[in-house]
Amino acid sequence: MGDTSSINGTMIALRVISNPCSNALQKALGAGGWPSAVLLACTHGLLGPWAMALLMRAGDALGPAFWAWSLLSAILAVVANGLIIEAVRRSDLSLLGPINAYKPWVSLLPSWLVLGELPLGTDWVGMGLVLLGSGVLGGGGSAPAPPGRPWGLWLDRGVQLRFLALVFSSAEAVTLKRALSLADPDAVFAAWVLLGFLVAAPFAWRARGACPSNSDRLLRALPACLALAVTTGLMQFSTLVVLESLPTGLALSFFQLSAVLSVFLGRAFFREPRFGRRLFGACVMTAGAVVMVLSR
Repeated sequence: MGDTSSINGTMIALRVISNPCSNALQKALGAGGWPSAVLLACTHGLLGPWAMALLMRAGDALGPAFWAWSLLSAILAVVANGLIIEAVRRSDLSLLGPINAYKPWVSLLPSWLVLGELPLGTDWVGMGLVLLGSGVLGGGGSAPAPPGRPWGLWLDRGVQLRFLALVFSSAEAVTLKRALSLADPDAVFAAWVLLGFLVAAPFAWRARGACPSNSDRLLRALPACLALAVTTGLMQFSTLVVLESLPTGLALSFFQLSAVLSVFLGRAFFREPRFGRRLFGACVMTAGAVVMVLSR
């Protein structure tokens, strides 16, 4: 039991740290002129050798249903990550990280509107905290949100893209869970890497003309690309391990801590403004998301 708890704790810590680090690297590379499709194909391509080694261990035990769910997951992941890269290119990391707190909304609202499953009392508390934190964050830029405009956050194009990415990543989580019911995290991760590369590669080929052509810029970008592949790989692999061993709600509540770290990274590496206000807003939104998740 102790060993399992230790592994879970390590994987949760990896997930919490690697996710905002991956987003920060995507923002830096995107600002350097690298198209989102190229970054996605590069990330999956660099993870390819690790994925091939894991897949060889799985042998021939993987059936058609596993590959079908894995392909759907890869398609959703490429769309979601492409939107995330475009979002971090356009907006502040300290605004985009806390948007992940809306993930419980994405699963709660369809059940409420379509199935008539009303939220519990604690759900309303969590929803209110997420909304309150959104208002505290305010809009983009260095100027505070105008008085009476608590939803200035949603006028930011990057925030809009990040929320759309959240919808796709929530759907991806469902497909990953189905794939995990058919294979272990090693095989699911390997399929995610390889199929994701196949999905992203045609778009990367079309966007190749927009890449920086200066050899010095290519060399300078290489360490960041390698770091992006490592952080993205750790994020995805640790997510799969945690989802397999812990209830989904408990795992998601721990993952919300990434939002707070995003605010610190935005300040440290990109000198993003209004640190205190955004940190407080992120903490409030994180608390609301945790309340919603743990009430299920």
